[in-house]
Amino acid sequence: MEVFSLLIDGFSGALTPMNLLFAAIGVFLGTAVGVLPGIGPALTVALLLPITFRMDPAGSLIMFAGIYYGGMYGGSTTAILLNTPGEAASVVTAVEGNQMARQGRGGPALATAAIGSFVAALVATIGLAFLSPYMVKVAVRFGPWDYFGLMLIAFVTVSATFGASPLRGLTSLAVGLWLGLIGIDQLTGQARLTYGVPQLLDGIEVTTLAVGIFALGECLFVASRNLIAPEKPIPVKGSVWMSREDWKRSWKPWLRGTAIGFPIGALPAGGAEVPTFLSYNIERKLATKPEEFGHGAIEGVAGPEAANNASAAGTLIPLLTLGLPTSATAAVMLAGFQQYNIQPGPLLFAQHADLVWALIASLFIANVMLLVLNLPLVGLWVKLLAIPLPWLYAGILVFATMGTIAANPSVVELLLLVGFGLLGFLMRRYDYPIAPAIVGLILGPLAELALRRSLQISQGDPMILFQHWSSATMIGIAVIALIVPYLFKGLSRMGADED
Repeated sequence: MEVFSLLIDGFSGALTPMNLLFAAIGVFLGTAVGVLPGIGPALTVALLLPITFRMDPAGSLIMFAGIYYGGMYGGSTTAILLNTPGEAASVVTAVEGNQMARQGRGGPALATAAIGSFVAALVATIGLAFLSPYMVKVAVRFGPWDYFGLMLIAFVTVSATFGASPLRGLTSLAVGLWLGLIGIDQLTGQARLTYGVPQLLDGIEVTTLAVGIFALGECLFVASRNLIAPEKPIPVKGSVWMSREDWKRSWKPWLRGTAIGFPIGALPAGGAEVPTFLSYNIERKLATKPEEFGHGAIEGVAGPEAANNASAAGTLIPLLTLGLPTSATAAVMLAGFQQYNIQPGPLLFAQHADLVWALIASLFIANVMLLVLNLPLVGLWVKLLAIPLPWLYAGILVFATMGTIAANPSVVELLLLVGFGLLGFLMRRYDYPIAPAIVGLILGPLAELALRRSLQISQGDPMILFQHWSSATMIGIAVIALIVPYLFKGLSRMGADED
C-alpha cells in the first residue's frame, strides 16, 4: 500500500503544468531523434545536459526520461519504412517490419510496434514502481566493499557487452577511469593529473565528455563517410490500423516480449539488444505460420518492439536504486542526476523521494503521450527523414558547442570539448564503444572511494573484499563476466579448426 501512496504523491508532482510540458517536449524530441538514423536518445540527452543545467531538476529529468522512452518508440518507424534502424535495439524490427512495408502493410507494422511498445512500457513501469523499493532495502545494507564489488560488475559487464570485443570495451573503460582521476583527490586533497591547469582542479565535467564524445564525434564520423542522399522511405499505404487477425497474432508476442525484456534490462549486463534478438527467435519458433518469417511476419515486429521498450524501463531499476547505468542513455542520464549533485542509489529514495516518484509517475504519463503521438503523426515522422544530413549534423555541432560554452564559459572547456570530439571520432572509426568511457568517468571516482574506505577500515588489508560473502560473490561474478567472452571465442575457434 505504501507504493500506491508514493505513486499518488508522484502523480501530484508529475501532473503540474510545467512537468507535463517537460514530459511532452521529451517524448516529442525522443520520437523525432529515434526516427532519424544515427541519432539516438543518448546523443540527445547529452546535447541537452548543458542547456538544462539551471533548470528545475525534476523537470529536466522527466524530460530526459521522456526522450529515452520516445527514442525507443521512434526507432521502429525508420526501421520499418527505411530499413535503417534509428537505434541498435531496432535492428530486429527492420527484418520483418520492412518486408511488411514493402508489401503495403507498413501501417499495421507501425501500429503493432506502437501498441506493443505501449503495453510493454506500461507493464514494465509498473514493475519498476513496485520492485524499486525492495531493491533499495537490499542496497542500504551495502558496505563500501559491496559497492566496490558492484562497481566492478558494472565496469566489466558494460565493457564486455558494448563493442566488437571485450578488449576494446576495457580499453574504452580505461580511458574513462583515467579521466576520472583528474582533479582534487577526495581523501587527501592533493591535485592529480592537472598538469598545472587550474581549470582541471574540479575534474573533467561529465557533460563535456558526453557532448564531445557523442555529438561532436558522431558529426565528424558522419562527415568522414561522405554520405550520399539517404534512401527514400516506403510510403505508408492504406489504413494504419490493425485487422482482427493482426490483433490475434500480436497480443501474445507483446506479453512474451515484455516478460523477456524487463528482467534482462534490469540486469547489470542488460540492455535492449539481447532481449530483442531473444524475442525474435522465440516468436519464430512459436509461430503458427513460420514460413512468413523473413517475408513480413507481424509477430517478428510485435515481440521485439515490446522487448525493446520493456528493457528501457528495466534499465532504470539499477540506475535509480544502485546508481549503475546499463546502457549508453542510462549513463548520460546518470550524468544528468550528478549535474544537480544528486547521486542515484539507495539514498535517492530517502533524500529525494518526491523527485524519484514524480519521475516514475511521469513515465506512465509519457507512455500515454507516446501512443497518442505515434500513430496520428506518422506522416510528420516520415518527413523528418527528408532533412539533408549536412544540415542536421551541422546544427548538432553548433548546438553542442554553444550549450557547453553557455554552461561553462572557458577556453579550456572548449578545448576539452574539441579533444573529446576527436576522441569520439577515432573510437567510432576503429569500432571502440563509447559507453564504457562515460561509465568509467562517472563511476571510477566512486569505485576508488569505496575501495580506499574499505582498505582504511581493514588497515590496508585487501582481503576485506573477500571476507564478506556479498562482495566476494560480486567480485566472482565480475571475474566470470570478464573470462566468459574469451572462453566462448576460444571454443568457437577450436570448433572452426576441427571443421
